[in-house]
Amino acid sequence: MTRPASSSPANPAGANPIVGIVWMLVTGLCFVAVTALVKLMGVGIPPAESAFLRYVIGSVFLLPIVLPVMIKTRLTRRHWALFGMRGTMHAVGVILWFYAMTRIPLAEVTAMNYLSPVYVTIGAALFLGEKLAVRRIAALVAALVGTLIILRPGFREVSPGHLAMLLAAVVFGGSYLLAKVTADEVNPGVVVGMLSVVVTIVLAPFAAANWVTPDLREIAILCGVAVFATVGHYTMTLALRAAPIAVTQPVTFLQLIWATALGALVFAEPVDAWVVAGGCVILASISFITWREAMMNRRIITPPTPATKV
Repeated sequence: MTRPASSSPANPAGANPIVGIVWMLVTGLCFVAVTALVKLMGVGIPPAESAFLRYVIGSVFLLPIVLPVMIKTRLTRRHWALFGMRGTMHAVGVILWFYAMTRIPLAEVTAMNYLSPVYVTIGAALFLGEKLAVRRIAALVAALVGTLIILRPGFREVSPGHLAMLLAAVVFGGSYLLAKVTADEVNPGVVVGMLSVVVTIVLAPFAAANWVTPDLREIAILCGVAVFATVGHYTMTLALRAAPIAVTQPVTFLQLIWATALGALVFAEPVDAWVVAGGCVILASISFITWREAMMNRRIITPPTPATKV
């Protein structure tokens, strides 16, 4: 299969790696703040309701910006089907993520979330015709080894929270692949706006089925989650505009360091060296795949880790 030229070459004209790294650092801090706030909220609000409220509040910030573009865009039946599939898939992923977030340590959620780009690479090979060279296969195997290092099945209990996070990473990877397909045909603002609309609609009946009226503290926390998630996706866009993914991807490693420190200092979670080691192996594998895509002048498929977050 002939590959199109990369839209994000290794050294694009006008690139500013320092600016890109700084924006990706800000992105990482935003998403660590998201995980910390959800952890702080606890299990008082059901996961589906938490996810629903996060998207309702996020839509308040997002839709006024993208709605004019959405109104002007003529969508085909195929586009509606793709948006529906992606929104449904993403809604499931968000519910699983909120469930896992309140049940396993921050560092483990962060480390296991690194798997989403790995699943994107596998999915691109299965469904988009991307070829997997031997080096990319070796990197994928290394990432799966990193997962085993984190979970250590047989040596410790693998809880429902771990299983939920594993599945969430798969679902977010599928959501990203559908976003890649639609973004090639529709304005990216429409893709983002439709995700917010469809996810909110899909989550609504699940939230209503087990509704718990949130108090002011929980509403404030969810507002913070929505703000930091929205800002994080925006600063990630600025980072990728300033520098290629091959430069900014390794910076996401710091999220694991920050999450580990925050979990230990604020939530009294023990520092697990195996989790940190496994996360490093996974992220190193992703960074290698991204670097190879850039060096081979391929279309960049492997996303930056924050692109597959809530």
